[in-house]
Amino acid sequence: MRITLCTLTAIALLLTNVSIAQDKNSDTKEEKHGQRSISISNRGISIITTSDTTAEGLKAAKMKLDKEEKAGKFKTTFMMFDFGVNLLNDNTNYTDPSVVNYLNVPAGMRNENLFDLRNGKSININFYPLMVKFLAVKTKNQRLYVSTGIGFQVYNFRYENNISYKKNPNSIILDSVSFNKNKLAVNYLNMPLMLTSKTRLHKGTWLIYGAGITGGYRLSSWNKQKSNERGKIKTKGSFDLSDFNSCLTAEFGIEGILRVYASYQLTNMYENGIDQRPISFGLRFGGI
Repeated sequence: MRITLCTLTAIALLLTNVSIAQDKNSDTKEEKHGQRSISISNRGISIITTSDTTAEGLKAAKMKLDKEEKAGKFKTTFMMFDFGVNLLNDNTNYTDPSVVNYLNVPAGMRNENLFDLRNGKSININFYPLMVKFLAVKTKNQRLYVSTGIGFQVYNFRYENNISYKKNPNSIILDSVSFNKNKLAVNYLNMPLMLTSKTRLHKGTWLIYGAGITGGYRLSSWNKQKSNERGKIKTKGSFDLSDFNSCLTAEFGIEGILRVYASYQLTNMYENGIDQRPISFGLRFGGI
């Protein structure tokens, strides 16, 4: 999560420095094309050129950009960021021999309750620094976009029980220590393919709704624990987690006001007999 916040800050600073450098080195261009400003909102980062830097002038410039957008054109959008919570859809057959071998816990604990989550602390973060969109359809009251990009998908699962992920061999045990914090984190390099519609509700107010699919490759995974007895411990490993994932995604909201997203992982999170598929939902900042 710290990496994500640092990345967001770096991108904003980079864009700001580029804008300042261009303004200093091209006074004549400034007179011709106007001043540039950066707008950061839940619509993402927008670089706007206008001679009027008042709130009314910037708003008018944004509306002009929307009007100039033409069907059949590609355009880039900076920063789409999701922040939500995770659930687990558990379809595991806990009598399967491969599951029994993987779960080195008492027989009475070999069930879906072993993986009970603290849902309010099981966080999902998706971050796409750059998206490319194609305006396929444009009418007075309707827009249809196809978009893609590349970014990161991070799952954090905070467990109620004192389970620990072990390596060599990969297994899960029920630990004797009472953890203050016990989570499994999985980080994927992620690529979405989205179909997004916008319907005009009133003047500049647009209803947004869309769906798509994402594909991801697991970059890293770790079990992070905190206890009075052992302090902080971070164990990195594959833990028999699958290297690839694929999710169905959807979003809904009012542009410039509020967007929500949801995703369901189509593929199993594990390569062994454990069958768990994350469900995530929350708020979306930026986007198409």
